[in-house]
Amino acid sequence: MKLTRRHFLGAGAAASLFGGCSGAMAQAYPARSIRLVVPFPPGGAFDFVGRPWAEKIKASLGTIVVENIGGGGSSLGASAVVRAPADGYTLLLGGTQTHVNEALLKAKPLYDPAKDLDAVTGVAAYFLAIVVHPALTVRTLQELREHAKAHPGTVSYGHAGVGSIQHLTGELLKSQTGMDDMVQVPYRGTGPVITDVMSGQIPVGILGITGQVLELHRAGKLRIIAVTSAKRLASAPDVPTAVEAGLPGMIVTGSIGLLAPAGTPRPVVDQISQATAVALADPAFQNILKEAAMEPVAPAGPDHWKRVLADDISLWEPVVKKIGLKID
Repeated sequence: MKLTRRHFLGAGAAASLFGGCSGAMAQAYPARSIRLVVPFPPGGAFDFVGRPWAEKIKASLGTIVVENIGGGGSSLGASAVVRAPADGYTLLLGGTQTHVNEALLKAKPLYDPAKDLDAVTGVAAYFLAIVVHPALTVRTLQELREHAKAHPGTVSYGHAGVGSIQHLTGELLKSQTGMDDMVQVPYRGTGPVITDVMSGQIPVGILGITGQVLELHRAGKLRIIAVTSAKRLASAPDVPTAVEAGLPGMIVTGSIGLLAPAGTPRPVVDQISQATAVALADPAFQNILKEAAMEPVAPAGPDHWKRVLADDISLWEPVVKKIGLKID
């Protein structure tokens, strides 16, 4: 199955986003600092979007306090936002992960992403990388398959948490390559996976691509053997795609954006969305995201972002059913 994000990326007019917010609540907002919950430990793809956004948006919205709450493949951080007052002072940096996790993977979800979170706006898209420890004599996906076949039951891969997009991508890789006995090793976020791949504690990692991951690849501290983008990344033209390795179903993109507790006043949601649209139109902010190996999205409002997230669930649902993954 080909997972594309054409509906997510691309040009989009932002003019309609800049209408004035009405109502005293919107005019008074924000009156104090805003809390942005990143549902993963520091060091991962979400941090490389959330922290620059918090700095860039300061001119429009004031102080943003970033709080990392990892665990549960993003569920713990997202559920903390769901329980927060719907007043615009607690936001979630979520997206594909926060919606797919609860909508598809849980028999007893901690929240209903469609009902308990209000979409605010998309910010960036990211891809996944399949990486190995440099000492592993593997430089392509085909060589990884051959290595796993020659050493059955000895190859494991690390990911950012059970139910994470990294985990789903790893299981999708197994199903498409026949590496059924490759053992998944869950971590509490991307940072610990990177550490253990570099140290040789695990031979393979599935990571969100960030500027840090690319730097480590170039420094020879880990090796990226494939990326899940449809074509080679401009920031890493030497790295082949999984499609080039004969896996057309391994095109995987994750989306990252802002959400708020359900019931947050629409004028406040619109104000945050409009401020983010201004930031996304700034070439300097775009470059920050690109340097982190992210793709900035075209400015769009809450209704578009809501549709993007619904499409993410539709895209992953058959994959989850095929591999029979449940995390509770």
